[in-house]
Amino acid sequence: MREIGGWGAEAMGADGDWRPRGSWDHRPHSLSRDGLARMRRALASHVDSGAVPGLVALVSRGHDTHVEAMGTMHLGAEQPMRRDTIFRMASLSKPLTAAATMILVEECRLRLDEQVDEWLPELADRRVLTRIDAPLEETVPAVRPITVRDLLTFTFGFGVVLAPPDTYPIQTAIRELGLDTTSPAFGPDEWIARLGRLPLMRQPGELWQYHVGSDVLGVLISRVTGQSLEAFLRERLLDPLGMTDTGFSVPAEKISRLPTSYAHDPQTGALVPWDEAEGGKYSRPPVFQAGGDGLVSTVDDYHAFYRMLLNKGVHTGQRVLSRASVELMTTDRLTPSQKAEKDTFSDHFGHHGGYGFGMAVRTHRRDLASVGQFGWDGGLGTTAYADPAEGLTGILLTQTAMDSADITRLHRDFWTTAYQTIDG
Repeated sequence: MREIGGWGAEAMGADGDWRPRGSWDHRPHSLSRDGLARMRRALASHVDSGAVPGLVALVSRGHDTHVEAMGTMHLGAEQPMRRDTIFRMASLSKPLTAAATMILVEECRLRLDEQVDEWLPELADRRVLTRIDAPLEETVPAVRPITVRDLLTFTFGFGVVLAPPDTYPIQTAIRELGLDTTSPAFGPDEWIARLGRLPLMRQPGELWQYHVGSDVLGVLISRVTGQSLEAFLRERLLDPLGMTDTGFSVPAEKISRLPTSYAHDPQTGALVPWDEAEGGKYSRPPVFQAGGDGLVSTVDDYHAFYRMLLNKGVHTGQRVLSRASVELMTTDRLTPSQKAEKDTFSDHFGHHGGYGFGMAVRTHRRDLASVGQFGWDGGLGTTAYADPAEGLTGILLTQTAMDSADITRLHRDFWTTAYQTIDG
């Protein structure tokens, strides 16, 4: 076990600027020493048990930030986890894509309730399945076009089907078109063209359906700006926030900071490599920059993004997003009927209550998190939320997929102990 950071790792001045590392500061809204010790013990127990080879965890509140780095980068190896380890963020990419979209809305280059047909003609004149298990030919016309708001809220009529593979004809078609992978071998224009060959699963605005809306937003951003998704993200979000280690791939000079990614063998439960660092999928720029799950980042980079959201769009005195945009993103935007599918799967999506733009929003208190907490989880072992009522941000990054009860327990223990770090 190895700790990186600790007390006094960072401190924020009253003007919102972050000062260099220094000594412990006893001002209000600090982190509890006893709570941090409990969190450290809880996290260490999961590393010591072998549930994960390693992890990096961050909690911050007010003026104080604390980081723990434990375990190793690779199973059975000695290279320790470090604070600057680069992780595959998976679905923690979604909030950044939503924020980039809101920048274009603020500039009046996009409008929330206008159709996207001008920029995405492949999605114009949609047909809609009569039911989720219908043959692909059994469709009706869409009652209205798809809007930007539909994409931001995952209600545009198409998404991940939470059923075993090939249960329905639409799933088979998705697989045959190569749309069921996080790293297709074709670019964004071909990706959206293939998506456009399929009918929608639901009427636009009818129901929340996971994931695909963020990937469509990535294509939309690229077409509106005339830049790649990564280029626009870097210019308008990553560089202004100092997120120098965030992108869609890891350059050769940084590849030693990328750990092996592991999944669990479905038969034995043992950890098996899913993606290696050297020569793996993130060691080279992807053909398709996936706005839904394609980014890599570090705990400090991602924390900068969440600090900006908690500060209502301002970072080190500079405005990145308007206050109104942040409030739209981080408040519930769904109707009760739109939530029907999301709330059915409580272990996955339902326990938050609401959904904003690219992230979940707590609308009821069922555990230690306050109403208004926002954030999301990544299927490759990441979780990040901010709680405005407490001024608390928590980020846990691992290299182990969320395909085991062990990882679910780790995440729950992190959040349970993160709230015990609140002091005053």
